[in-house]
Amino acid sequence: MRTLAIAAVQTRPVAHDPEATHHRFREQVLAVRDLFPHVQLVVVPELLLAAEPPLLESRDGWMQEVAVPVPGPLTDRLCALARETRLWLVPGSVFERAEDGKIYNTALAISPEEGIVARYRKIFPWQPYEQTAPGNEFTVFDIPGAGRVGLAICYDGSFPETMRQLAWLGAEVVIQPTLTTTRDREMELVCARANAWTNQLYIVNVNAADPAGVGTSAIVDPEGILRQQAGPGEEILIDVLDLDTVTRVRTFGSAGINRPWAQLARYGATIELPMYGGTFHTPHWLNDETPE
Repeated sequence: MRTLAIAAVQTRPVAHDPEATHHRFREQVLAVRDLFPHVQLVVVPELLLAAEPPLLESRDGWMQEVAVPVPGPLTDRLCALARETRLWLVPGSVFERAEDGKIYNTALAISPEEGIVARYRKIFPWQPYEQTAPGNEFTVFDIPGAGRVGLAICYDGSFPETMRQLAWLGAEVVIQPTLTTTRDREMELVCARANAWTNQLYIVNVNAADPAGVGTSAIVDPEGILRQQAGPGEEILIDVLDLDTVTRVRTFGSAGINRPWAQLARYGATIELPMYGGTFHTPHWLNDETPE
């Protein structure tokens, strides 16, 4: 059995105070380690360490003020925390000040052995409200002994192309740090379930707690079934994801019926996709002998 034990920490920053927020984050990670020693991966909401305030308390220039280089002093501290706790971390996302002069909304995956193993720049910022530059590359990484994980951030989930591409790259779980402050959260949860079902993977969508966000973080399984959902306040979702379930569902179908990946493998190359200028190419991980 391939399992990935996760802690999805629905929390909030200390608004406009990155140092206090980092201290609070560190204490939460240490508490997870002590309370739940089987956990392998800790995830927190989007832009937590940037100490984003509640929506109506935002101030001009904050993104510029707190943007950091990657790698840099902040990521050095995160890597040290991963080594100390022996935990994998997806510490939400940060405002990354890149060498091209742009600022990106960037999610990181940090290994306790190797440090930063993945960096994903949000491809679909919530425009026109978010001012970060869009990234241009989808990102997956491997956790040895468990499986392949994809990264997405908040509004990315509203674009079906995101989860489909991550699944095509072999992702069995998508970690989706989120910072939703508005009442369209219900539609994000609809998207999370639909994206999990159509791509037959787990989705871990971790939103910020009230008052920074509206909460309702969720974990969805590869058949689109909601495993856990938080309330609005600070909360922690502990779960052990059976990644062999992804293999089972992709092989025998959701509810033992629907096998979209196998169908794409059989017929995708013959279907013209003019919107994307080509046809479907079977991913390398898909077994051509998937049952009819």
